[in-house]
Amino acid sequence: MKLWEGRFETAINADADAFNRSLPFDKRLWRADLEASVAHATMLGECGVLPKEEAETICRGLRSILGDIEAGKLAVEEGEDIHSFAENELVKRIGETGKKLHTARSRNDQVATDLRLYVRASADRAVSLLKDLCNVLLARARESVHYIMPGFTHLRKAQPVNCAQYFNAYCEMFLRDIGRFADCRARLNVLPLGSAALAGTSYPIDRERTRELLGFASVSQNSLDAVSDRDFVAEYLFCASLAMTHLSRLCEDTILYTSDEFGFWEIPDEYSTGSSIMPQKKNPDLPELVRGKTGRVYGHLMGILTTLKGLPLAYNKDLQEDKEPLFDAEDTLFSCLSIYTALLSAIRLCPNRMFIAAGEGYSTATDVADYLARRGVPFRDAHAYTGKLVRYAIAQKKPLTALTLEEFRAVCPVFEEDVLAAVGTRASAESRTSAGGSAYPAVRRGIASLAARLRKI
Repeated sequence: MKLWEGRFETAINADADAFNRSLPFDKRLWRADLEASVAHATMLGECGVLPKEEAETICRGLRSILGDIEAGKLAVEEGEDIHSFAENELVKRIGETGKKLHTARSRNDQVATDLRLYVRASADRAVSLLKDLCNVLLARARESVHYIMPGFTHLRKAQPVNCAQYFNAYCEMFLRDIGRFADCRARLNVLPLGSAALAGTSYPIDRERTRELLGFASVSQNSLDAVSDRDFVAEYLFCASLAMTHLSRLCEDTILYTSDEFGFWEIPDEYSTGSSIMPQKKNPDLPELVRGKTGRVYGHLMGILTTLKGLPLAYNKDLQEDKEPLFDAEDTLFSCLSIYTALLSAIRLCPNRMFIAAGEGYSTATDVADYLARRGVPFRDAHAYTGKLVRYAIAQKKPLTALTLEEFRAVCPVFEEDVLAAVGTRASAESRTSAGGSAYPAVRRGIASLAARLRKI
């Protein structure tokens, strides 16, 4: 039975009914819908809108439905949407009293409440998965705190850096994602129930009591806005998109660093795939898939923004299109975070290869310029002298570490014997003592800071 069919002389066309039906995807909201309905019925009984005995009967019926779904005894299959399914099943179980559940509410404020409950729980799950990933990044940082690797700009070797600093950098990104999901949760934690269809209700309800039962921080202040607001869905999708951006960047590094050309890391066999034709291949399919799925989440964000941009107040059926993108983005984000966290735990680091690569490409040239600047040479001149020195070394096919003091002084007489130590790979990384830099003490402080912030989550 449709909740609205009394107005109509004929049944809805079968194709129109199928097109309108949302149960195949909004059934995911079953728990939120039943819990919100229990809170609503409880409040109606306490306010005297319904006799207390009837409210208690309704709540018992709703809890029995919830328990049967949890136990796998009841499939969510019949109905126009999750709300119709729940109410029709309730009437089957407790009789005509079940039809009173919908007193003082509309499907408009009901679905807005269900969705907020769902997204609130999803944001909590996202934070938990991101925290797991951050903990793995910190574990890898602690493991590699004495390793040196090349730092890159423009995908060209720039300066030697501490490997732990690299892992700390990604941990910083994902901590920002955690903060964004937490902010999103705080903004969406507002109760719409009690707004009814759009104008509020004439029944003497207690919205604060419903808020308390459902754990919301506050009640909505405008019923027109409350039933039509899906900002929180767009914000969740933005948070998911940016988290996927950071994950995709890490996957891109993984693909590069595990290649034969780099050889910094190795993906274990259990997280690799092969080629159907080339027997020697060991492919990074998992990080490639994560990188590819990032665009999928971006698409869902653009989709919801496009859906919302032209809607007049208040509720419109277009908002049915908020759920499938949300659910798919959630599934994609969670699966990508889970698999990459496992992969990152298993990756093997190759410290010798990283160290050798860190010293290539004249990556300590900046240290030469800084050496001169600390001895009074204007930095722009020091930069020019160092450029000439690099050009000379390239012509001689020598690294900077192989140049003699005489060769240094032929370019600039300010150089002394200690410049030979300054151009060492480890010395270069250890010289970056500023807060957040690559020196061992700075990296250890970074790890401690990240760990402290994670403990507060």
